[in-house]
Amino acid sequence: MGAVTFVVAKTTLVLLEVLQFAMLVRAILSWIPLSDDNKIERFVYALTEPIIYPIRVLLSRFSTFQSMPIDFSFFITYILLILLSTLLSSYG
Repeated sequence: MGAVTFVVAKTTLVLLEVLQFAMLVRAILSWIPLSDDNKIERFVYALTEPIIYPIRVLLSRFSTFQSMPIDFSFFITYILLILLSTLLSSYG
């Protein structure tokens, strides 16, 4: 494997791990009542929402997911990040 490919794979792997951690923080923050102007919460949501939103839009097309009280787009996105991390770590 070339040096450039290795660096790109490792950098992407680190970014995926940061996103996984941010999603865990987002899940924990969702259980804690915070004020609306909490900067940490806004940062975490700004970091993770662009990744979760496309899955949420996709799932909104299915009526089964619309009536459920759980946000499955979060879980599906987290699982996809884990799969991508696993693929990249096995690649490098």
